[in-house]
Amino acid sequence: MIVSNRIFPDKGLIVSCQALAYEPLHGGDTITKMAIAAIESGAIGIRTNGVFDIHSIKQAVKVPVIGLIKQDIPGSEIFITPTIREVMAIVSAGADVVALDVTNREGRLEAVKPLIEYAKRAGVAVMADVSTYEEGIAAEKLGVDFIGTTLSGYTSYSTQAEGPDFELVQQLCEMVMVPVIAEGRIWTPEDAVRAIQCGAANVVVGSAITRPQLITARYVAALSKSSSVGQ
Repeated sequence: MIVSNRIFPDKGLIVSCQALAYEPLHGGDTITKMAIAAIESGAIGIRTNGVFDIHSIKQAVKVPVIGLIKQDIPGSEIFITPTIREVMAIVSAGADVVALDVTNREGRLEAVKPLIEYAKRAGVAVMADVSTYEEGIAAEKLGVDFIGTTLSGYTSYSTQAEGPDFELVQQLCEMVMVPVIAEGRIWTPEDAVRAIQCGAANVVVGSAITRPQLITARYVAALSKSSSVGQ
């Protein structure tokens, strides 16, 4: 039996270290070095994408690693660990937690059952990436170990906002027994603190820490807006 609070016994920051194939930081040991830097700075866990980075980071750090595989499937909106093939690869790579899409799209709430069962049989915890309160409730019934608000704003029917979905975090924390992990559009330390105050067990921050091209773009956009206002 997997006990969630033994994986992340304390509240704290989980840093998402990822770079897709088309991004400048993809390849080599860049993402692993980024994970090491995050841990040295106090992060209590890492979330990462792909077999290579999962395995490399597990060899380099002594904290839990949440693994996922982003896979584009033609005609499907499901891309976070969509099939059992990805689950098997994540487990083999040594992840402590498998993250997968548990949204109410394309019959996913039924299709995801064997994926969860496989991970559980392998002794690996499961994090359900959801976009709504109803999906979080359904995910708990499916037996997941963690519920992440990761996909709020990334499904057509979920809350669309520039910032974190604090309301979803709080709603889930008040209703489910499994730990809720706040994730998605957390750009500032203040956002992270508020997520914990809403009841989140942990907070995942990715782009604001590990995607320099997006961080740079925000600064450039702000300066551009400021300049245009002053003209």
